[in-house]
Amino acid sequence: MTSLAPKPDKHKKAKALKPGSIRPAKELCSECGLCDTYYVHYVKEACAFINQQISELEEQIHGQSRNLDNPNDLYFGVHQDMMAARKKQPIEGAQWTGIVSSIACEMLTQGIVEGVVCVQNTKEDRFQPMPVIARTPAEVLAAKVNKPTLSPNLSVLEEIEKSGLKRLLVIGVGCQIQALRAVEKKLGLEKLYVLGTPCVDNVSRAGLQKFLDTTSKSPSTVVYYEFMQDFQVHFKHEDGSIEKVPFFGLNTKELKDVFAPSCMSCFDYVNSLADLVVGYMGAPFGWQWIVVRNDTGQEMLDLVKNQIDTQPVTSSGDRKAAVQQSIPAYDKAVTLPMWAAKMMGVVIEKIGPKGLEYARFSIDSHFTRNYLYVKRNHPEKLENHVPDYAKKIVSQYKLPKA
Repeated sequence: MTSLAPKPDKHKKAKALKPGSIRPAKELCSECGLCDTYYVHYVKEACAFINQQISELEEQIHGQSRNLDNPNDLYFGVHQDMMAARKKQPIEGAQWTGIVSSIACEMLTQGIVEGVVCVQNTKEDRFQPMPVIARTPAEVLAAKVNKPTLSPNLSVLEEIEKSGLKRLLVIGVGCQIQALRAVEKKLGLEKLYVLGTPCVDNVSRAGLQKFLDTTSKSPSTVVYYEFMQDFQVHFKHEDGSIEKVPFFGLNTKELKDVFAPSCMSCFDYVNSLADLVVGYMGAPFGWQWIVVRNDTGQEMLDLVKNQIDTQPVTSSGDRKAAVQQSIPAYDKAVTLPMWAAKMMGVVIEKIGPKGLEYARFSIDSHFTRNYLYVKRNHPEKLENHVPDYAKKIVSQYKLPKA
């Protein structure tokens, strides 16, 4: 088994890769930022696409790996609690109600951490990610709203060590967090808190523009978007209006290759190695889905318990037929006429999977697609790269032979 504790001080001798250099993960690089620092020394151990080690890291971080015989563990990872939540007073301009930003602000205000790794955007482009170490709540709030593009969050790792920070919160997605956990002991921190978001189907900045141009009626005014539980993509525009496009009406032929190869090879949709995960896919529309993975995650959530309403997670419907039908539809790049797509969306939204069953639908759909992608494009990686939990999930479905 690969050692999860790097030898001391070797990174001091390493140099970050130059911009434009071929990364060790090659076309599977998710641009997490690790290779932009002297921690590139550990990339062959740490990179999620070179050395998949979720099970081992779960054991290290949470004290146990997931129980594959427990349906919730199988899908959602190690956890102590799950719930739906929303802020009583939402943060204006937040993508949802602002729970992630609120936790980060409280941790700074109360002196629990000295900095927060988060992602603002450049002045020139609202979708161009700019990782920062926020030192004030105002800097955290400047990072609100997801950036649906590949983001080098870990490029700030050198700055963390040089700054002398000892207590840090990192907000990130699965591939970033797996690499972070693998080098965590090298950061010289007294305490690391990890707040994760579920993540799937990121794109390059050029890929994002193609998606917007292909899908939205007004791509230049889109502030953010999300694939929602009603089986529609919701685009928020500058004037506050919401544009909805049915999943089944997307131009699959044009968009099939827009997603990053790393995202097509990812099996950590739910951010298994974070202490606390805040997303939406397991919650009712308008609520956020919270997964508390360990005591550190509970400590973080407790900071905002008086600011949020909560309710138990629920689950209804049956996802399996819809998932099975989606496999060949995606494979053959099927796109329905918009009228048919809207009708199908209405029907499925009424009788289809909801709550945790919708989350399973989304996981199943992506895992079957990604399994086929790895099998076809990187067959030599299939056995070691696909985690056992993902293999078990995929085994429920009939996949194309080719």
